[in-house]
Amino acid sequence: MPPLERSIGIAVASMLIAAGLRERNPVAKFAISAFGASLLFVSAKGVNPLASAMKIEQTGSGDVLVRDAVTVGGKTPQEIYALWRPLEKLPHLMSHLQKVEVLDEKRSKWTVEAPAPLGTVSWEAELTADEPGKRIAWQSLPGSLVTNAGEVLFREAPGGRGTEVIVHLTYRPPGGTPGAMVARLFQQEPAQQLRDDLMRLKREQELGYSPTTEGQSSGRATGQGKSDQPHGPSLTSDEDRNRQSGGQKGGQKGAQA
Repeated sequence: MPPLERSIGIAVASMLIAAGLRERNPVAKFAISAFGASLLFVSAKGVNPLASAMKIEQTGSGDVLVRDAVTVGGKTPQEIYALWRPLEKLPHLMSHLQKVEVLDEKRSKWTVEAPAPLGTVSWEAELTADEPGKRIAWQSLPGSLVTNAGEVLFREAPGGRGTEVIVHLTYRPPGGTPGAMVARLFQQEPAQQLRDDLMRLKREQELGYSPTTEGQSSGRATGQGKSDQPHGPSLTSDEDRNRQSGGQKGGQKGAQA
């Protein structure tokens, strides 16, 4: 939490506590004082109280932190790394990206469809780490409108169950923390986007396609771009197989009848 936000939070909390102590109604006195004390506690710790209430994770400097992981069955770390390394193909893996243009071995230009009213936003980034089959990391260059950094780790899952894909993203929205809150209200908050993207990656790599609605698919993963249809509920591969198996058995029974 930036020092200015912390100072404002502490000042507002102190005013609420003072107002609560002056309140004659015992119920109002308790409620206002308790709220002020809670605000004082989180502000003193350097936590943005609104961000905390909205479950937006922040770093000490106030940047938004987004992290998630998924296990992709039947694939090696090298295979999953090979999907992420061609930066120009990242828009298929990260749905908020419109385009990534590779400028040279290190630098690239990223374009996203940002929440209203920003519209399309672009910035340049550089690779900070590239370990085949293990890790990819990048960060925006100084002067970027959207200050951000990212890291993707690829690890063998325990018991030979495939590959763990671990993603860490940090960013500072153009509008600061309130911008992230507005984005969450419009279901464009990066944490939800990342969860959806990782689950789609899991389905495509385990099943060969990404289910969208009941009985439909968005097409084979190989050679296909993003689906224009909304994705359905995030299902594990076992759930998808059981659903498909149940449908086939029902069809066989109907044919026998």
